Amino acid sequence: MSLFEQLCTQARQSALLESIESLLGWDERTYMPTAAGEYRAEQMTFVSGEVHRRRTDPRLGEWLHELSSSPLAADPHSDEGATIRQLRRDYEKRCKLPQLLVEELTRASVLGQQAWVKARAADDYASFAPHITKLYDLKRQQAECLGYPEHPYDALLDDYEPDARTSEVAAVLSALRDELTPLVQAIIESGRRAPVEILSRHCPQSAQETFGKRAASAIGFDFERGRLDITHHPFCAGMGPHDCRITTRYDETFFPSALFGTLHEAGHGIYDQGLRTDWFGLPPGTYLSLGIHESQSRMWENLVGRSRAFWEHFFPQFAADFPEAALGASFDDFYWAINHVEPSLIRVEADEATYNLHIIVRFELEQALLTGDLKSADLPTAWNEKYRQYLGIAPPSDADGCLQDIHWSAALIGYFPTYSLGNLYAAQFFEAAERELGGLADQFSHGEFAPLKSWLQRNIHEVGQCYTAAQLVERVTGQPLSHAPLVRHLRGKLAPLYGLK
Repeated sequence: MSLFEQLCTQARQSALLESIESLLGWDERTYMPTAAGEYRAEQMTFVSGEVHRRRTDPRLGEWLHELSSSPLAADPHSDEGATIRQLRRDYEKRCKLPQLLVEELTRASVLGQQAWVKARAADDYASFAPHITKLYDLKRQQAECLGYPEHPYDALLDDYEPDARTSEVAAVLSALRDELTPLVQAIIESGRRAPVEILSRHCPQSAQETFGKRAASAIGFDFERGRLDITHHPFCAGMGPHDCRITTRYDETFFPSALFGTLHEAGHGIYDQGLRTDWFGLPPGTYLSLGIHESQSRMWENLVGRSRAFWEHFFPQFAADFPEAALGASFDDFYWAINHVEPSLIRVEADEATYNLHIIVRFELEQALLTGDLKSADLPTAWNEKYRQYLGIAPPSDADGCLQDIHWSAALIGYFPTYSLGNLYAAQFFEAAERELGGLADQFSHGEFAPLKSWLQRNIHEVGQCYTAAQLVERVTGQPLSHAPLVRHLRGKLAPLYGLK
C-alpha cells in the first residue's frame, strides 16, 4: 500500500467514526428518550475524543509532511492534491486543540441542546443562561488555542467558512444591509399587504407531511438514500454516502413552516447526496463550506421554492391536498402571501428581504458574547434592542427571542453568517445556471427540476473541496462574490408585488 493510500485509509476510518457520532446526534434530536440525555453526552464525548486522537496521530503528520512535497501535491486542485492540502490543514489545526477541550465541548454541547429544548418550551432563559456562559467560555478557549489573525471570532468562523475573516464578512453584510434597508422601507411605505391569512388556515399535519415529501422528492432528494423526520429545530445530518437524514417541524395553522423548512433541508440533503461516493470521507467527497452548503438549501427553498414557476406546478396539488385552506384563494394571492415582506420575530420563518437582518443581529451578538463585552445574563435585553434597531420590533418572550435558535446551545458559534453568505452564493450561482441552461422558470412550471440539480451537482457538489469557496464562485460564475445578484433577485420579484419603481 502506497503512502497516499495509507493516508486515505486512515482518513476514511476517522470519517467512519464521525458518521457514528453524527448518527448519535441525529437520534438525540429526534427519537432518543429524554432520560437518556446524560449518557448520550458521554457516548458522543467518547467518540469525539477518539476522532480527535486519530486526526492528530503523529504518524498522520509525518505522512502529510512527506506527501506535501511529492508530485501528488503538485496540483492543489486535483483530487490527490486537494486531499493532501486539506488533510494537512485539518491536522495542523486540530493539533492546536487539547483533547480535554474537544471532549468537554462535545459534552457541553449535547447537554446544552437538551437544556435548550426545555428552556424554550418553558420560556425560561434563566435556566439556560449557565449553559451559554459555559459554552462561550469553552469557545473562547478554543479560539485562543487556535490563534487568529484579527479577532477571536476569526478562529471560530474558520470552522464553517474556511479562510474567511470576521472583518470581511462584516463588510459584505454591511453592504447587503445598506441595499436591503431602503427596499424593505419602500415595501412598508407602499401600503400594500399580501393576504397572508391564507397561510394560517388549517392544514392537517399528515397532509403536510405527504405534500412536503412529494415536493422534496420532485426537486431531487432521494428517499432511497435518506429520510424525513420531526424535530424541535430542523436540520440535515449525513451519516454516510447513502444515508442522509433531514428533519422538519409542523404547524397546522401555518403551512409555510414545514414546507419551506423541508425544502431547505432537502437542499442540504441534495448536496450531500451529490458528493462523490468513491471519495467519501476525503476532501474531494466532502462539502466545501457551510456557506456553500447553505447556498444549496437557500436556493431550493427560495429561488426555486418561492418562485412563481414552482407554484404554477404545485398550486393545483396544494388546492387538492388542502381544499379547506385553498377555498377562495387565487393563485396570485397565494404566491404573494408566500413572498410577503414584513419584519417578523422568527428567523426561520422570515421573508427573503428581511432574513439577513436576523443574521446580522446574531452575528453581532455572538461576537460580543465571545469577547465578554456582553454577559450571558444580559443577552435577552441586548437581543431585544438589536431587533428594535434592525427590524423595528421586539419579541414578547425569550422563547421567540434569544431562545429561538438551537445553534448556541450546540456550540455552533460562527455558524450564523454562513446563512447570509449562502444567500449571496445562491443568487450568484442561480444566475450562472440560468445563463447556461436557460428557461429555468419554464422547466419549473412543468415540474422539471432535474436540469438545475444536475448543473449544481456537476459544478458544485462533485467538486468537493478541490477549490476554496472564493475560487469556486469565480470558477462557476466568472465573478467574485457580490451582493448584486441577490439584490437583483429580490427587486425583480418584489417590485411588481408592491408596485415599486
